Order: sequence, then C-alpha cells, then structure tokens
Amino acid sequence: MSLQKLSLTVTTLLYLTLLLVIRVDSTQPPFSCDSSDPSTENYPFCKTTLPISQRVRDLVSRLTLDEKIPQLVNSAPPIPRLGIPGYEWWSEALHGVTGAGRGIRFNGTIKGATSFPQVILTAASFDTYMWYRIGQAIGTEARAVYNAGQATGMTFWAPNINIFRDPRWGRGQETPGEDPLVTGKYAVSYVRGVQGDTFEGGKLEGHLQASACCKHFTAYDLDRWMGTTRFMFDARVTAQDLADTYQPPFESCVKQGSASGIMCAFNRVNGVPSCADYNLLTKTARGQWGFHGYIASDCDAVSIIYDVQGYAKTPEDAVVDVLKAGMDVNCGSYLQKHTESAVNQKKLPESQIDRALHNLFSIRMRLGLFNGNPSEQPFGNIGTDRVCSPAHQVLALQAAQDGIVLLKNSAKRLPLPKSKSMSLAVIGPNANSAYNLIGNYAGPACNFITIFQALQNYVNNTFYDPGCDTVGCSSASIDKAVGIAKEADHVVLIMGLDQTQETEDLDRMDLVLPGKQQELITSVAKAAKKPVILVILCGGPVDISFAKYDSNIASILWAGYPGEAGGIALAEIIFGDHNPGGRLPMTWYPQDFVKVAMTDMRMRPEPNSGYPGRTYRFYKGDKVFEFGYGLSYSKYSYKFKHVTANKLYFNESSSTKMVVNGQTVNYKSVSELGTEFCENKKFSTTVGVENDGEMVGKHPVLLFVKPEKNENGRPIIQLVGFQSVILKAEEKAEIEFEVSPCEAFSRATENGLMVMEEGTHLLVVGDEEYPISIVV
Repeated sequence: MSLQKLSLTVTTLLYLTLLLVIRVDSTQPPFSCDSSDPSTENYPFCKTTLPISQRVRDLVSRLTLDEKIPQLVNSAPPIPRLGIPGYEWWSEALHGVTGAGRGIRFNGTIKGATSFPQVILTAASFDTYMWYRIGQAIGTEARAVYNAGQATGMTFWAPNINIFRDPRWGRGQETPGEDPLVTGKYAVSYVRGVQGDTFEGGKLEGHLQASACCKHFTAYDLDRWMGTTRFMFDARVTAQDLADTYQPPFESCVKQGSASGIMCAFNRVNGVPSCADYNLLTKTARGQWGFHGYIASDCDAVSIIYDVQGYAKTPEDAVVDVLKAGMDVNCGSYLQKHTESAVNQKKLPESQIDRALHNLFSIRMRLGLFNGNPSEQPFGNIGTDRVCSPAHQVLALQAAQDGIVLLKNSAKRLPLPKSKSMSLAVIGPNANSAYNLIGNYAGPACNFITIFQALQNYVNNTFYDPGCDTVGCSSASIDKAVGIAKEADHVVLIMGLDQTQETEDLDRMDLVLPGKQQELITSVAKAAKKPVILVILCGGPVDISFAKYDSNIASILWAGYPGEAGGIALAEIIFGDHNPGGRLPMTWYPQDFVKVAMTDMRMRPEPNSGYPGRTYRFYKGDKVFEFGYGLSYSKYSYKFKHVTANKLYFNESSSTKMVVNGQTVNYKSVSELGTEFCENKKFSTTVGVENDGEMVGKHPVLLFVKPEKNENGRPIIQLVGFQSVILKAEEKAEIEFEVSPCEAFSRATENGLMVMEEGTHLLVVGDEEYPISIVV
C-alpha cells in the first residue's frame, strides 16, 4: 500500500477541499526576440538554431560600455534598442516560491505558492526522491508564476548547502543539516528538480525550467555572534576541513546536480573574501569541477570588501578583485557605481566585463527568455493551475509527515486514542500560530491550518492556552495553563523557537528554551492527569534534557518548521494516522556547548585544549540526541545479508609511506588512483530490514562506516549511504547499497589530500557491523 493512500485521512481530505486553487488568465511575461518585431530577424542572438555561446557573443558585441555595466547588478535594466527587457536575478525559493527576492510578485492573480517544510525538517526524511519531487514542484510553480506575468526573473538563490556546523547558527534551519553526504545529495536532488532535469540527471539538454543557485560558497555559517558579524568574519579553515567537510556539498551540486548558479559568501576564508577568491571561484569551481553557470555575490558582499573588511584599498579595486576572481553579478549596486571608473583608471579590462556578461546572458538564454514568445517554448504550457495544486499540497503534507522526528515515547504513550468524547488541552505559544510553522524565506502560502486547529478535528472538546505572551516567554500564565491541564484527559504542549529567536542575522546565545518555557512545561506536566506530549518547533537544536528525563513527559516530537501542512501532519502522527519515521539530520548538543567559540571553524577535536570538535563525525562531548536518532511506532531490525567484498586491494601500483604518531602508514592518493580505478572497486552491500511492529511505516535506513582504529584525524563514524523503505507490520525487505571505497574509506590529510590507507573499516547499520579490510 502506498504511503500517500495511508496518509489521506478524513482530516487531510478536508484540508484539500479548503484549498484555494488559483486559476487565472495568463498575462504576457517579459521576453526578448519577439517574432512580431521585424528588427529581431537581423540579430544572430535571436536565432535559436545557433549555439548559445555564439548567440551570446553576438549580443555582447552589440553592447556599449554604458549598456554593459548596469547588467552586472541583480536588477538589470532593459536595453530598448535591442528589444531586451529588464531582468531581476534575485528571486528566492528555499522551500517554496517566495517574494523574499525582487523577481517574484504575488500582487497579481496568483496570491501564494506551496510552502513546504523548512529544509532542516525535509532533510530528516533522508529521502532523496522526496527532495527531488519538492524541487520539481517548486520549479514548476516558479515557471507558472513567470508564465502568468508575475515574475521578472527565473534565477532562484537556493539551495543553502552550508554545513550546519554550530547549533547556534540562525540559518541552520535553511540547510539539510550537518552531514556533507546528506547535504550534497539534497543539493543534487533539489537542483535537478527545480531546473527540470530527471531524478537521475543528465537530461536537461541545455534548457532550464528555472535556475537553481547553490549558496553560500564557502564555509559560511555565522551571522552575528558576540560582536562578530558575517560581514567582517574571517573563517580560518584548514585544508583538511575544507576537503572533507565544507567543499564536498558544493562539488556535488556542481558536478552531479549541474547547478546553473553559485553564490559566493560575505565572509573571508583564510583572509580572502569569498567573492574575490580566484582560487575558489575560477580554479576550483570552474576549473576543477567544470562549473558552467553564473556566480552571484551575496547582497552587498562586494561593497564590504572595501567598506568593512578593508581588503581592497579603493572601491575600484573591489570591483577588479571580484570580476577577475570570476564573479559575474553583484547583488547590490556597487558594480554599477564603480565599474566605469575602474575601466577608466586602466585597472579593469573590458574583457572581464564581457566574460561576466557571457555567463549571465547564457543563463537567460538557457531559460528560453531569448527564444521568442515563451508560450511557444518548452515549459511555456505550465499554467496557473499548477500553483497550489492538490498534488503539491499532498507533497507538502507528506514531507512534513516523513520529516517529523519522534524523540521519546515512554510506555507507548503515543499515539493517543481517537475518542470524540475525551478532552484535550493544547498549550504553548506555537500552538495556534500559522506563521510559526513556516520558518524563514517563506512566501504567502496557499492555505494554513494551525496545530491547534488540526487537533480540534480529532477532539471536539479541545481547549487552548498560549501559556506565554510570546515564544520568548518573558511572561508566562503558568497558573492558568496548569488549571486547564488539570481538567483535560490529555495534554499536548507546543513549544520551541520561532524567527524572533533564530533567523538570518540572528544567531542564538543559548541552546535552552527561551524565557519561562521550561518552567511552564514542567509545571503543566506535573499537574496533568497523565504524562504529557511535548512538541518542539525549532530549526536549530535545543537542550531539552529536562524533558528527556522527566517521567511526567511521556513523548517528545521535533517538528522543525513543518510548513503549511505541518499542523495536519502533527495531528495525524499524534493520533496514529501516520507512523513517524524521521531521523535527526544534526546533533543536539547540551547547553554547555555554548562555551565553544562560534568563530572556531575546526571540525576535529583537540583534547589538549578541551576543544570537543563538531558534528557527529568528530564531536566527542555529551549529546542530548545523536545525529540519525529517531523513534517510530514500529521497531525495526537489520542484518547484513550479502557483501560482495570483505577485503579490497589497492596495491596494483606503488604506495607512499607517511609517519603518523610514530608509526609508518602506507597510503595512496585517491586522485592518483583515478576515476576508472575507483569505479571498478565499488561493491554492493545488501541489508535486510524488518518491521517488527504493528503499524506500517516509512523507515530511513542509514549505512555508516567507522574505522576500527580512530586515528589520523579520521571521522569517528561517517554516513556513506541512506535509503527509505515502506514496510507493513512484520514485513521484511532487502536494501542494496553501492559503496565506493574511494569515498567511503578515504580520509583527508592535513594538506587536504584524500588518501586510502591500510586498515580495517566497519560497515554499520543499527547495531550490526561488518568488517572490510583495505590492503595498500
């Protein structure tokens, strides 16, 4: 039975009938090369039979310097004499099309778009095909908004694929979490979906449904902490950490996802502003990874190179630095103001401007905006009925259902019984707020049902009290909440954070619940007739150790920011119409972690100084909940059924020796082994999975590798594969993983070289382990 059919309860069907499906007559979208204009016949850049590179060369050659320079900023003006309309590069679609940028407007007949869960919760499903389908839906709705004439741009500055390195980061909610593999796979799935590619990739053939942009390149994960802002921060990152943590998601996004855009970050990395780093933008992205898209600056990231960081001596030098580094378009107006004087001062050759324009106009052509009337082009038939469509609403619901994580369920308190005669108290500042469900970078949603409203659909006799004045909870009406809780048969507390506590430009100082929330929770739990259910909405982790060990709190659910359908998803889980299966995509640290400087970029621990390291791969301190943790109403067991290799030989050619901790170690460089050799060494691992419970469930199976000896800076344990499976009660299945030893068993040296070393590694799934020996 499909999960979709299982999840379509009466509540869900009611929700779908309430949807506003927007259907309107389309308005003409902006485009170039109008066939009704005779002058376009003379322009080679309008001839679709020519290669895009040739068309772009022709177009750029026709522009004067005065026409070229304004095209280097996000709000590019029209060029009337060539019939080229203005273009807005800045649009946003982090977890749904939004008006947060300047390219999309909801002031016409389309008033909203599907608001999927915030990315951190979507990642908790560990389902790459789900991520792809969400990307597909977002790309489709984006094109529909353009076709309806409510967009002046089709370049979307998403996904955010920075590693969620520090739990205090306000933008961690925007990311797929702390693991490089998960983050990379999310990037690939989302980008392929948005751009109109297939799930497997490689089928675009030049056309773009919409353009995705991987950001923020690179090592950006601090906004504002203890007087340090993202504008002035110089991230000191080792070559080792760049190689195995910060860069891999971007490499995957470019090489596998074929992203058409990259955004360089505000911060410096080892002294060099990201947007002025030739090694980063040109040598690495374009040279090593083969990137062929455009590179945008984060907004005002060019101006701060001179104004804040003092890296450039003059505004003109800042312009020269970024264009020569390989950046193409400036979010802001700095290039428009200072490029001409840089040319006049002989600091900047016009060829650098042409190079940038070539990349920019290439993307606009790949989007079909220079091919004549869009209604007659690929993606031109995507109508307004695809925005807020029932299919996309179901997908938003499924994403929330599959991402929500059950953290505690003592004595199987959940699911609650369905009884219209019982009474339910719903308490907490997040219980009846639609806005608090969606996280940041969210646009107007198609429809909203709050958690309280969704729970009311199950229990007629439902009472609500916010308990706190706001999520900050500086003032709490504890006595009133306790009074309501005493009278109810069951109590659900909806607590956590919101965008006043964590968001862009707002990092947290603490990891505990704000204000008097903890006092409210414990007081209500103590007074209630039965142990209570606690729901936490938040992007970054919170230390809820008190609730984890409080016997009056039977169950805990983490719901991230679950999007417009999140209220229904939670209600269905609480009352057993959906079996939770999400698993945490990030470590939940204790409050004590705030002693670690947020500016310390090191991933690996340093025992001598007490530095504990970061993320599950290296962190050696206490944890509230571990990466990958998540319960279910079912129990699952695993067994390694078949592994096609237990000893792998990498000794076909001479190896190199290094001395580590006084011992000689044989190793081979992965790059020297070569792609073909590494491909031939791949092997398959079959894992048996059984649902030992009484409910059907969707379950992510996570395959890890850990070294038999944790030394030489290796990760303690590392995720190397994940797949989801839907199993009925007592049903069994076998999942096959393809393992690449060159990726799974290699490690980064201190100089950033990925190497294979002799030794034994353990494949790990659940409590099961299987040894693999590497011979070099």
